[in-house]
Amino acid sequence: MGYPGKNKKAYDTPKHPWQAARLASEVELVKKYGLRNKKELWKSHSTLRRYRADARRLLAESADAELSGHSKTEADQILAKLKRYGFLKEDSNIDDILSLQTDAILERRLQTQVHRLGLARTPRQARQFIVHGHISVNGRKATVPSILITKTDEMAIDYYGVSPLSKESHPERPAQIASSVVDTESKEE
Repeated sequence: MGYPGKNKKAYDTPKHPWQAARLASEVELVKKYGLRNKKELWKSHSTLRRYRADARRLLAESADAELSGHSKTEADQILAKLKRYGFLKEDSNIDDILSLQTDAILERRLQTQVHRLGLARTPRQARQFIVHGHISVNGRKATVPSILITKTDEMAIDYYGVSPLSKESHPERPAQIASSVVDTESKEE
């Protein structure tokens, strides 16, 4: 372990810098998910690579015999975490980790979830709302667009209480959200 105050790089860069197919797919993902730069994409790749490496190691241990003891506990913990975040289905096993794609991780980011829920018009606008403190998760202000959202927290994403965007008449608020709020209020009366 190094010095705890020193930041360490949390991602691995591609082995070859100029591969046209990889560069094109990276640009496509950056645009689709509204990422700030490719470093955010590489972090997702590295996270997925670590999960896959753990899965391969556990599968190699289980090839000799059934998983038991520490290996069984570790496999259960990894599967529970991936299921909690919605990367895997409830009936998944260790083999299913190897078939995960980077899109699965990028879909669970707060920035993507805000856009998918209709709280912002574009992924870039979702990022801006988050960074400026207009979005909350479970009532707490969230200012980091890259945090991963669990399945239980997904429905608790909303505008922050004191944010000007929490008012339905705000001009930057997407139209379908503002109209759905007005529709539900009129039905309640």
